[in-house]
Amino acid sequence: MIVRFASGGDTLEAALYLPETHGPRPAIVVVHDVWGLYEQYHQVAQRLARAGFVALALDLYARGEKPGTPSDMPGVMKFLHQLPDRRVLADVQAALDFLRVRPEVAGKKLGLTGFCMGGKYADLAAVRCRGLSAVVSWYGMLRANALDDANPEHAIDALAELGIPLLALFGADDVLIPLRDVEELRSRARERALPVETVVYTGAGHAFANDSRPEAFRAEAAADGWQRALAFFA
Repeated sequence: MIVRFASGGDTLEAALYLPETHGPRPAIVVVHDVWGLYEQYHQVAQRLARAGFVALALDLYARGEKPGTPSDMPGVMKFLHQLPDRRVLADVQAALDFLRVRPEVAGKKLGLTGFCMGGKYADLAAVRCRGLSAVVSWYGMLRANALDDANPEHAIDALAELGIPLLALFGADDVLIPLRDVEELRSRARERALPVETVVYTGAGHAFANDSRPEAFRAEAAADGWQRALAFFA
C-alpha cells in the first residue's frame, strides 16, 4: 500500500509491504538508487516482507526531482551531487519515525538497506539517524565527488562514529567505488573496532544485485549478498 507522512514540511510517499505473520514485526526501510523508486525496489521490499519484516520502500523524489536519463551521465552525477544530504537523511529519519509507531511494528527494531545512492545514504544513516539497529549497504559510494553544503561529509569519514552493526557489500570491478576506498574502510574498522563487515565480490561491478540491469547483474554475487543480508537482519 502507498502511505504518506511528513518530512520538513513536505509530504513524502512510500510503499509499505507487510509480512504474512501476525503481530508486530521488525521493520526495514528500503532506499532506492539514483533512478528513484521503480519496480526493482518494490521487489526488494516484497522480498523483505516475505522474509518476515515490515518493509517500507521510500520515495526520495516525492517532491518532483528528476535525475535525468542514462544517456546523460554527467547530468545524472551533477544531480546526485546537488541532492542535499541533510534533507535526504531527514527524510530517512521521518520514515523511521513513521514506522516505529505503526501497529504492525509497535516498537520492534528498525533496520535500513540502500543501493548505490541509497547505499551511500544507508552508510550515513547508520551514524546520523536515530533508532536504527542494523544497516545493510549495497555498493554505497564511500566518497562524494567534492565536499560542500549539499555533501558536507564523506560516508567513509562519518562511519568513524559507527555504533550499530553495518554490512557493506561491494563489487571488485565497481568503477564508482575504488577498491582502495573499501580497503581503507576495512583498515579503519580494524583500528577503531567498528561494527562493520565488508564483503567484496570478484567479477562483480556496480549494481550487481539489480536484476533489471542484465549488463550489471551477477546472479551468484546477488544471491550470496541476499543470503548474508537476510541473516544479518535476522
